[in-house]
Amino acid sequence: MNDSLTYADSGVDIDKANRLVDRIKDIAKSTPRSGVMGEIGGFGGLFSLNLANISNPVLVSATDGVGTKLKVAFQMDKHDTIGIDLVAMCVNDIIVQGAKPLFFLDYLAMGALDNSVAEKIIKGIADGCNQAGCALIGGETAEMPGMYQDGEYDLSGFSVGIVDNDKIIDGSYIRPGHKLIGIASSGIHSNGFSLVRKIFFDKCKYDVTTQMPDLGTTLGEELLKPTIIYVPTILSLLRDLPVHGLVHITGGGIDENIIRVIPDACKAVIHKGSWEIPQVFQILQREGNVPDTDMQRTFNNGIGMVVVVPEKSAEEVMDRLGAMNEKAYLIGEILARENNEVQTQYV
Repeated sequence: MNDSLTYADSGVDIDKANRLVDRIKDIAKSTPRSGVMGEIGGFGGLFSLNLANISNPVLVSATDGVGTKLKVAFQMDKHDTIGIDLVAMCVNDIIVQGAKPLFFLDYLAMGALDNSVAEKIIKGIADGCNQAGCALIGGETAEMPGMYQDGEYDLSGFSVGIVDNDKIIDGSYIRPGHKLIGIASSGIHSNGFSLVRKIFFDKCKYDVTTQMPDLGTTLGEELLKPTIIYVPTILSLLRDLPVHGLVHITGGGIDENIIRVIPDACKAVIHKGSWEIPQVFQILQREGNVPDTDMQRTFNNGIGMVVVVPEKSAEEVMDRLGAMNEKAYLIGEILARENNEVQTQYV
């Protein structure tokens, strides 16, 4: 007679997953926001829109992950900040269109469910949601035996925000003469880690415990610095200042992200040396002998967000950013583009 098999025998522990859901419910309650209906555990997350003061509402959504930065978290066995990165990568993408984040959902997949690790990840997600002013209203935690190595997982997120149609920021008002203001990043953020790991771990033979005197910390601690969530800062600017373009500097760097918002008849001229490039990027370029063009197209190089404003408003925007303790730099301007010119130039 054949021995009977259960789902647990295949590597999926439903009871453990149920216990995690109970913990997630408590964590989700730490991200309160008006509009949230019900609690974690239903088939879908419920959110009631408050359309007061919005005449023509438009929902804006984004989804993203944190790439191979996860590999560093695995090596460090540190999982409490990677969730902040996840939220940042999504909400920063919708705030650049003027949308205020409403709610967030996550997807976490593990080979074998580790409730301790999962809880740390989700607490990080809740921290990110609180920074962004949105609610964690649902998600999926999948146990998938054989799909991931021990101690590894995959992570993705989904955010939804709202903006009045008349207040969508799409770059259409950008004209020659506008100024480019760069807001500092916290470091590498969550892009370019395949090259980062190749340089530091494969070429230099460093590991996450390597002390980096120029950085004042270990390599792992530097690499796991969370991505900045720019939502509160940008919302403050949008409240009463003319902002005609916003650029989240992710994969592709300034070069390939700024052309997503400026009109075809315009070009962005970036002034070299106009901002402080963090040491970690200087070390990466030196140790990897990375060409300038690759640095510019791969990393944020110290600028996490670019704000495009009329020249007459640039000083006031800089003052506002300084008052919010943001490092901000006047990094360039918009000029008319001649035929066949590239849209991003460094001078």
